[in-house]
Amino acid sequence: MMPKRILGALLFVLCVASDFCLADQDVWLLVDTKNLSMEVKKGDKTVAVLNNIAIGRSGAGKKHHRGDDITPLGNFRIGWVNRSSSFRTFYGLTYPDIEHADNALKQGKIDTDTYDSIARAHMFGQVPPQDTDLGGQIGIHGLGSASLSIHKSMNWTHGCIALTNDQIDQLSQWVEKGTLVTVK
Repeated sequence: MMPKRILGALLFVLCVASDFCLADQDVWLLVDTKNLSMEVKKGDKTVAVLNNIAIGRSGAGKKHHRGDDITPLGNFRIGWVNRSSSFRTFYGLTYPDIEHADNALKQGKIDTDTYDSIARAHMFGQVPPQDTDLGGQIGIHGLGSASLSIHKSMNWTHGCIALTNDQIDQLSQWVEKGTLVTVK
């Protein structure tokens, strides 16, 4: 297993040469899971605020395992975009990240092969495995045909960050594959 500081330096260097650097490096998203809002940032400046977002049914925090309905906290990138999603548009996040994998390995929740697969994906600017015990398919999406009234009344996702269809359409003008997403 590679020490985190060395892995972090490699990730930075490889990001410069990978698809994850195609996105405007000044544009990033700040998701506030307590206030249920998302800020679109350009550097330190807020260019838009999307309010009344929804998160996982079990809130936000450390994901324990697949299916726990928790929205993971951390820094991710948009790893893929599905504009044909049943949720209108789906921006997949590069979860699990190295920090989540490191903690899971120490707790015996994943083995070294799984850890290495996650680390390798991040090292080469790829989407990490989405089928580990840590879960996957975490992203930002619209409602599609889901109920707007339920969206407005409760956190309803299985760990994703949900916006209204109008909000996800608005978001598309700023984000793309590689955009940084900070979930706090």
